[in-house]
Amino acid sequence: MIDHPAFTVEPWAVSEERLNLNVLAQSESVFALSNGHIGLRGNLDEGEPFGLPGTYLNGFYETRPLPYAEAGYGYPEDGQTVVNATNGKLIRLLVDDEPFDIRYGELLGHTRSLDLRDGVLRRHVRWRSPSGREVEITSTRLVSFVQRSVAAIRYEIKVCDDEPLRIVAQSELVANEPNAMKTRDPRAAAALEAPLEAEEQEVNNLRVVLVHRTHKSKLRMAAGMDHVVEKVDGIVAGAEAGHDLGRVWLTAELQPGKTLCFTKFLAYGWSSRRSLPSVRDQVDAAVSSAKRTGWDRLAEQQREYLDGFWEHADVEIDGDGELQQAVRFALFHTLQAGARAERRAIPAKGLTGPGYDGHAFWDTETFVLPLLTYTQPHAAADALRWRHATLGLALERAKTLELKGAAFPWRTIRGQECSAYWPAGTAGFHVNADIADAVIRYVRATDDEEFEATTGLELLVHTARLWRSLGHHDHEGRFHIDGVTGPDEYSAVADDNVYTNLMAEQNLRHAALVASKHVDHARALGVDDEEIAAWRDAASAIHIPYDERLRVHPQAEGFTHHRTFEFNGIQYPLLLHVPYFRLYSTQVVKQADLVLALYMRGNQFSAEQKARDFAYYEPITVRDSSLSACAQAVIAAEVGHLDLAYDYFGEAARMDLGDLMDNTRDGLHIASLAGSWIAAVAGFGGMRDFGGDLSFRPRLPNALSRLEFRVRYRNRSIRVRVRHKDVTYELVDGEPLEIVHYDETLTIDGPVTREWHVEDPGPEPKQPPGREPRHRRVRG
Repeated sequence: MIDHPAFTVEPWAVSEERLNLNVLAQSESVFALSNGHIGLRGNLDEGEPFGLPGTYLNGFYETRPLPYAEAGYGYPEDGQTVVNATNGKLIRLLVDDEPFDIRYGELLGHTRSLDLRDGVLRRHVRWRSPSGREVEITSTRLVSFVQRSVAAIRYEIKVCDDEPLRIVAQSELVANEPNAMKTRDPRAAAALEAPLEAEEQEVNNLRVVLVHRTHKSKLRMAAGMDHVVEKVDGIVAGAEAGHDLGRVWLTAELQPGKTLCFTKFLAYGWSSRRSLPSVRDQVDAAVSSAKRTGWDRLAEQQREYLDGFWEHADVEIDGDGELQQAVRFALFHTLQAGARAERRAIPAKGLTGPGYDGHAFWDTETFVLPLLTYTQPHAAADALRWRHATLGLALERAKTLELKGAAFPWRTIRGQECSAYWPAGTAGFHVNADIADAVIRYVRATDDEEFEATTGLELLVHTARLWRSLGHHDHEGRFHIDGVTGPDEYSAVADDNVYTNLMAEQNLRHAALVASKHVDHARALGVDDEEIAAWRDAASAIHIPYDERLRVHPQAEGFTHHRTFEFNGIQYPLLLHVPYFRLYSTQVVKQADLVLALYMRGNQFSAEQKARDFAYYEPITVRDSSLSACAQAVIAAEVGHLDLAYDYFGEAARMDLGDLMDNTRDGLHIASLAGSWIAAVAGFGGMRDFGGDLSFRPRLPNALSRLEFRVRYRNRSIRVRVRHKDVTYELVDGEPLEIVHYDETLTIDGPVTREWHVEDPGPEPKQPPGREPRHRRVRG
């Protein structure tokens, strides 16, 4: 874990005051820069030492066979793994012929800072070479939110002693970097050796462009760099290129106190269809545009973009500076993952590392899109349009599984199912309803009628068709969905999973509603009155199991009849230490499943049911997934366990700053980071959006004195300020908005203040041994 004082606590930055090589890979993920299109891990400029090199392009992958000891009908044959693309971050430095390498000589000072308002990574180094020559190196790196194909690095070298110094800076593009990190952890990326085949190299003054193609997926990419060098007497420059290497060198003799300063402009592009000249020329044009814009304007554009983001998305917290920093860090990286993805996936790790092979899961729709919907709705719409773009593949997958409608993949980059583990890849059908839920939420929050009638309707129709063909009516008329895997993957292939059934019910009901609203568009999809009636019948008859003896909802039919799990001597995560059969046959939960249903479909449960269900599942939920803490935070807050909710809030927000899952080296947990916003806004803000009524039931733990956030809803922006015992709602822009505070309907025009309260929740439930969240609460 990252548990050292290098990350200082400050409200608008994440900074380290010294370099700690023991957690270098983790800090590379923390300091990663991305815009959803390009991702640069926070590797040192000189390239070495490194934990895990990484430059990623969204949707750029290589295929590989999926291994099976025993193959079966319908198993996916190929996997997809994100490619470490051509590295343009490299700037190697020679000081009087000695390579600058922090492992040699003497490192006199080393700081790095991720600026969350400016959107840049700053680094400052003071180094004495083995021969005693001393230099200061300053670099600033950005990946542009405004020019999505562009990144840039500002690099300065200053002489710090009394003699002239010979300097050589080598700015490079390097393809097919070796992957130094090997692991047996199935969560980590599959190793790919030299996936890029060189196609063309171009050199023009200080500009170099390299074009490559993947061997198997046949995707073509180009990377380009150009440079602007501030005038230095006697400087000599040149460039060269080979198959996997492009290099620009700058050499000069610097006088004492003098500085060599240059800017490196980078551009990337890729395509599965376009020709080599087209991809090459696109990158050449992008790097020309960046060079014309110049470093100063790129930096100004970055700040302006982020000013607009923070105006709508910032969450302010009084009482916990560490949590304030963590939440802003989480919001920043969620923005980086999706801001310019533009009809490509939002991977579970964003573009910060190769974990999970770079795949997108249901995490996107369930945890990331709520944040984007209420703060950056255009980005949420783009993510759903990506799902729509893969609809043809989902329809084919459903046919393979002998089902109607669409079966969206459990994990994918391009849209094909890439899971070699069939209980998740085949049985995790709830991803369909999660996509439908994101469609419903987006349309409800934006009133985007055009989206609803086209993209939204198609997604709702084809997902509803899957549920109608997957489920069945019994002899009493109840509708069952059997043999599925819900969010809790430790209880695979279960009947009538409550989360899945309730999400499917919403999917079916809204498909019928939207198809009836947009009749002509629905008819073009083959929808008739009989099909709409079948959806409504299934929705109204959906079976929701309930254990009358325990007075709780079983996670799935029969779950509460399973034997209890023995935790004695257990190591976590359980999937690496316990046979799966033992997990499937006992009452142990990987991540919030039934508890997630209490949040996502909360209007289907009474307050008493939520309290009893939460108390039942807390002692058996081991949180072996980073997705769990935020959902548990929301329901803990709703049922009144505010200190426990506060602890879970901290866990979700600090998932990667603290490396709580011990795999931040492979990339950040974007869904958990987005989940910290959910914990704040839906947990302590109590925000819900059921049936078109935006409602709030706010409350705060004792440790926090103020929570303030904004949400965008139906072309309005409202500010919610929660303090102890009261809350103020304020319309920031737009027409007056009607909301519900507890059970009171309010019209928000000017500021409106109301009191809030929490009923006594009773004793706080316990967690499995060793799985208590780290306490942040105020001790009395």
